[in-house]
Amino acid sequence: MIIWLNGAFGSGKTHTAYELQRRLPDAYVYDPENIGYFIRKNLPLSMYEDDFQDYPMWRAGNFAMLDYIAAHYDGDIIVPMTITNPVYYTEMIGALAEKYPLKHFILYADKETLLKRLASRMEGKHSWAALQIDRCIKAFDETITGCRIDTNGKTLVEVVEEVAARSDKILIKDSRCRPRRFFDRLSIRLKHIR
Repeated sequence: MIIWLNGAFGSGKTHTAYELQRRLPDAYVYDPENIGYFIRKNLPLSMYEDDFQDYPMWRAGNFAMLDYIAAHYDGDIIVPMTITNPVYYTEMIGALAEKYPLKHFILYADKETLLKRLASRMEGKHSWAALQIDRCIKAFDETITGCRIDTNGKTLVEVVEEVAARSDKILIKDSRCRPRRFFDRLSIRLKHIR
């Protein structure tokens, strides 16, 4: 199964993805941003787009990778990626859902919560991610559909458990101590500073 975690920047997609991976046997986290960084490193500056997703080869490359992994891997594939453009949604999530079992979740939070979460990772209200919040909220309210999970006031564990329950997945027990959970989450945060 592909578990796609959508949502505005700061909604908790990445942390949810890695917590799910820890608690679902044979789960794999696929990060579509990696293809975007590859594209950026291999294009002249004059050809840069503000958003990776606007490159047709980003969408095609990620679809091809996910299609290949889903066809050859028996475990669950977890994809933390914001998609708000309906055309891009159809090209990627819609096309994958036609071929494979796919659950699409929208991790939803209000603007104030999202800004607080972004600030906790050192992104101010004028950062690229913060400037996308209104566009994301509008898309998830009006055009992009999925299983919506309101993350306002919920812990990471509660969100992970809800995603698993709605995906008909049984989580293994998290036996880590509190300091270990803290350092694991900090590690994920540091790993994803770009």
